[in-house]
Amino acid sequence: MKNVLKLTGMMVLSLVFAISCSEDDGENSNSETYNTTFKITDAPIDNANVSAVFVTVTDVKLDGKSLEGFTTTTIELSALVNGKTQTLGNLDLTSKTYSSLELVLDYEKDVQGNSPGCYVEMANGEKQKLESSANSIKINDSFEVVAATANTIIIDFDLRKSVVESEASTAGQLTFATAAELGNAIRTVNEEATGTIKGSVDKGQDNSDKIIVYAYKKGTFNAETETQGSGTSNVTFANAVTSAEVSGLTNAYSLNFVEEGEYELVFVGYNENQNNGNVELAAILEAESSTGLNLGALSLTSALQLNVNVTITGSK
Repeated sequence: MKNVLKLTGMMVLSLVFAISCSEDDGENSNSETYNTTFKITDAPIDNANVSAVFVTVTDVKLDGKSLEGFTTTTIELSALVNGKTQTLGNLDLTSKTYSSLELVLDYEKDVQGNSPGCYVEMANGEKQKLESSANSIKINDSFEVVAATANTIIIDFDLRKSVVESEASTAGQLTFATAAELGNAIRTVNEEATGTIKGSVDKGQDNSDKIIVYAYKKGTFNAETETQGSGTSNVTFANAVTSAEVSGLTNAYSLNFVEEGEYELVFVGYNENQNNGNVELAAILEAESSTGLNLGALSLTSALQLNVNVTITGSK
């Protein structure tokens, strides 16, 4: 009987010890951190009168904590297209989903102390100050830090949705969208979970001055609502995940840092208004893949570069 009790006691102690070790291991696992770098990029603005867009960022916060290594910087966002990025800083983070990233801006002065801090440089050399009702942009998107040696988080500052024509001032005057719209215009994604959709466009008989390609989640594009504009700032194609301009000698485009999933591509022609220089929507274009891909159901996986060459066959 004593031997049985002794054996039972030893088993209980072993079980308690095992549970304790398991809990300790769990705590260590949950507290393990991974170096995470933050980079900023941009989807192009669709205004021919704009030469460049600059923003002065004084702080980048995640859960209220500033990025390590970040100092106030003035960024030419309009130069960060087609996959180009600028590193902002880094943090050591545990693996989980985050949704509280914030960009603090200085509207008054740039990093050199010159005024203004955030502005649009027009093609004629004029500077138009950009400002918002809030001194920071609280991004309404989430991203995941994974258990890996290093993570890179891409902050996509979509100028097409962020910088809009002001209705309260003279024609052609640009400003930031509302604070709420700014938060929705910027997306964040872990680069590890993204791919690229790129290709070239055979314009055929199309004579548009400019073609923009928009990437939508499969089945979400509605021509009627997307061309009418939405929100206070009346942003067109507002639900597009990202966009790119068709440009260069080969009429190339590149949609970068696109999260894995299924997408549809929409090609839109624009013409320049000869009176004011503004680019105006001409038509949604009919396009066909040169290799037989379904442009309404493109499957993209992470780390994949999906080549989608198309021919414009008409307009809708």
